[in-house]
Amino acid sequence: MTALKRTPIPPWGLAVAAMFSVQMSSALSVNLIAEVGPAGTAWLRLSLGAVIFLAIARPPLRSVRRHDVPVLLGLGVATGLMTIMFLAAIERIPLGTTVAIEFLGPLTVAAIRSHNRRALLWPLLALAGVILLTEPWHGEVDLVGVGFAVLAAVGWGAYIVLTQRIGDRFTGIGALSLTVPVAALTAAVVGIPQAAGHLDAGILAAALGVAILMPVLPFVLELMALRRMTSAAFGTLMALEPAFGVLLGLLVLHQQPSIIQVVGITLVVVAGAASQRGANRQPPPLIEPAATAA
Repeated sequence: MTALKRTPIPPWGLAVAAMFSVQMSSALSVNLIAEVGPAGTAWLRLSLGAVIFLAIARPPLRSVRRHDVPVLLGLGVATGLMTIMFLAAIERIPLGTTVAIEFLGPLTVAAIRSHNRRALLWPLLALAGVILLTEPWHGEVDLVGVGFAVLAAVGWGAYIVLTQRIGDRFTGIGALSLTVPVAALTAAVVGIPQAAGHLDAGILAAALGVAILMPVLPFVLELMALRRMTSAAFGTLMALEPAFGVLLGLLVLHQQPSIIQVVGITLVVVAGAASQRGANRQPPPLIEPAATAA
C-alpha cells in the first residue's frame, strides 16, 4: 500500500489513466450487453470487481464509525445505479455522446462548488455541445437513451462528491472493498434476472476482463487522484472523458462522428478545461489508520 500512497505520478496522470481504462471497458462491454443486458453486465462487472477488491484489500471494518456508514452505502448505491444507467445508455446511443451527457454531472458539481459565478457558464457551454452531439433537428434522438445518460450524470456527480469524502476518511483502497460490494448488490436486483440463463465460461471471462478495466483500475486511480485534488479540479479534468469516449467509440465500435458532433465534443472539452482551477491539494490528515492488506 505504501507504493500506492507515495506514487510519483501526478494526480492528473492518474485521472487520465482512469479515463482511458473506463472508456476501454465501456467500449468492450457493448458485446457483453448484447448477451446479458446492461444491468446484467453491470452486475457481472461490479461483482467480479468486488471479488478482486476483497482479495487484495481487507475491508477496514474496525475503522468505520457510525457517521461513515451513510456515505459508504450512498457511494455504493450511487456507483451501482450509475453503472447500470451508463451501460443502458450506450446500448442505445453512441459512446461519445453518452459520456458527454454524463459529464454534465461532474461539471455541474464543479460549477456549483466554484466561488466564481462565471463558472456557471461552463455547464451551459457543455450543454450546447451535447445538443450538437445529439443533433435533435434530425428528429432521430433516442430520448430513452438520453434519459439513461442524464441519470448516469446525476450518479457521476454524486460519485465524485462521495468518493472524495471516502478518500479523505480512509487511506489505501480498503474502502473500495466496502463500497464496490454494495454497488454489486445494488446492480444485482435487476442484473441477476437479466443475466439468468445466459452465463457461460466465455461470458464470465469477458466480464472479468472488463471488470479489471472498470471498476478495479479506475476506482483505485480515481481514489488516489481525489486525495490530491479538489473535487472541482477533478470534475473539470474529466472534460477529457468525452474525447476518450469518441476516440474509443471510433476505434473499437466504429462509431464515426459527424463534423457537427466533433464540434460538440470540442465544446464539452473546452467547457471543462476552461473551468479547471487548482489541480492539486494537500490531502487532509486521516482520522483512522488504514486497515488494508495485500
